[in-house]
Amino acid sequence: MKRNLSETCYDFFSTLANPTRLAVLELLRDGPKNVTDIANTLNQEQSMISHNLKPLERCRFIFSERRKKEHLYSLNKETMEPIFKTFVYHSKKYCPTRGKCLTADQLREQKRKDASGTIFVTH
Repeated sequence: MKRNLSETCYDFFSTLANPTRLAVLELLRDGPKNVTDIANTLNQEQSMISHNLKPLERCRFIFSERRKKEHLYSLNKETMEPIFKTFVYHSKKYCPTRGKCLTADQLREQKRKDASGTIFVTH
């Protein structure tokens, strides 16, 4: 039976809807790391990190590679980097106050600016 898009989106976003998993993804943007490195950097227990790596790997947001006695985790840059760029663009445009979304009036003002040619440019 074919899964509909809403089920796929739910699985996708529910996997990402976890602060620890998001922190792991952001950390792995800097390069591959093992569980100990991730746990130490995020100041979390190794078991908590391992628990959160499983769904990220299952959804192929990250990859793991065995090197001698350790697993090295790396970001799936092909799909995750465009997602991060979209988040950055969206947050700069619609949530410029550090996590607080624009009010309806602020959004109308932003749309007026966009229509007049003043648009956010991301690099």
